[in-house]
Amino acid sequence: MVDSVKFSMEFGKKEKVLNYACQTYQLSRPNKVGAVMALIRECQPKTVHEWEEWYFQNACTFAKNPNKITKDSLHELGERLYEKITQIVIPEWQAAFSQLTLQDCIDYIYNLTINRTFDGFVREKSVVNDGLAKYFPQLTFEESDPQLDHAGDVDYVAKVGNKAFGIQIKPVTAKANFGNYSPSERMKASFKDFEEQYGGRVFIVFSSKGEIANKEIVEEIKNEIERLNAFSE
Repeated sequence: MVDSVKFSMEFGKKEKVLNYACQTYQLSRPNKVGAVMALIRECQPKTVHEWEEWYFQNACTFAKNPNKITKDSLHELGERLYEKITQIVIPEWQAAFSQLTLQDCIDYIYNLTINRTFDGFVREKSVVNDGLAKYFPQLTFEESDPQLDHAGDVDYVAKVGNKAFGIQIKPVTAKANFGNYSPSERMKASFKDFEEQYGGRVFIVFSSKGEIANKEIVEEIKNEIERLNAFSE
């Protein structure tokens, strides 16, 4: 029985700036802390202490020339995070705050509602029609039904036999470090609900100028199609 209590620390209002800086400066990528999800699945720990001990015994940076990860190396990453926040992030935000105007806020809401929505619509169409549809001509990618609970997190659905998998499309600019992108807990729950309902996974496809940026996702989708086809046979 795995521990059911949460061990994650709470950082309150500081969480947003810590998360922003950590993601922006790529301090939690596999080349810094290892492929943690793959590691913990390999470990299959029953307690957090078992995981912690196993991690420091086995974790290495995910790089061409991997280095052993230690408590000192994580401590060093924490120091680098502090330097980035205090020397770059805070001054940049202070400058932005001092220059912010009412018109900026009005323009932002309008741009977000009209322009970015249209850009996102065009981006989705391009990724599906000029990308996914060409890789998988045997499938039809349909826009997710807005009435369904998962519609906000799944943009397109592709049927494979009596099952289906989902696609969520995100711009690279929203998370330039897409290799380390982590869905929110709400999104994870939505993806799980989709999989339970339709049998297939939800894949996040990153778009750059209307093209698929994370090309490796194509092979993952191919494998999922084969898996779902096996159920239909």
